[in-house]
Amino acid sequence: MAEKKGKKAKSKSKHRVSKKSEKYKVEGDKIIREREFCPKCGPGVFLGKRKLEGKTIYYCGSCFLTIEKKD
Repeated sequence: MAEKKGKKAKSKSKHRVSKKSEKYKVEGDKIIREREFCPKCGPGVFLGKRKLEGKTIYYCGSCFLTIEKKD
């Protein structure tokens, strides 16, 4: 007889969901953005930030725009 198989265990994905509340800082009655918006997508889509070999790389996960800036 064939053995019954149980439910498959859920995989633990490495993907983290971006929290919009962590991208802003409140000072007094002003709201300050911690990161830049994507120039192509517009407000609401933040650029990811990564430092690599003396330059900073900004990346948009929505439109795949990559911007390099020297430090």
